[in-house]
Amino acid sequence: MRPGATPDRATLRSSLLLQREQLAASPQAPAADAALARHLHAVLQRLEPQCLGVYWPIRCEFNPRSAIEGEAGMSRLAPMPALALPYCRRDPPQMQYRRWDGRPPTLRDEHGIPATGGPAVVPDVVVVPCVGYTRAGLRLGYGGGYFDRWLAAHPHATAVGVAWSFSEIDAAGFAAGPHDLPLMLIVTERGVVT
Repeated sequence: MRPGATPDRATLRSSLLLQREQLAASPQAPAADAALARHLHAVLQRLEPQCLGVYWPIRCEFNPRSAIEGEAGMSRLAPMPALALPYCRRDPPQMQYRRWDGRPPTLRDEHGIPATGGPAVVPDVVVVPCVGYTRAGLRLGYGGGYFDRWLAAHPHATAVGVAWSFSEIDAAGFAAGPHDLPLMLIVTERGVVT
């Protein structure tokens, strides 16, 4: 890459995923995880979702269940919302949320990600995993556009991103595409970015 050039999305994504794996294997991981859980718990308590869309963590992602179930010295979310997990289809590429009972999923979606077979629901609040993010709330994901399409089809849903603070992307180096929609806020282990 030439000096001063900004990396393309694939290069940026690869670099951030590697950093995320390194964090997960580091001695700092438990403290970072607990801090992110506390911040997310506080945000969700304020939002009081009726139906909360979360995700099953893959590739060293933060596990949002710790913020919901009251781990790390926190109380359980009250009132406890109904929960839902994404289910992604390949053709056509689309995502829906399905009601989830909170138990480990026994089903996998068409991408092999753990999912649930519950009825389709539309959460009022969704927790969205971010590979990277900008201060303006734009998200870099895995590149499939599933969350982008779902959020575009459900503009009334409150979208809360979760990310590690090291994955903040300089807005000047991140060209937003027409499909990129800003999240309401991003929660990191250092606090809330709005």
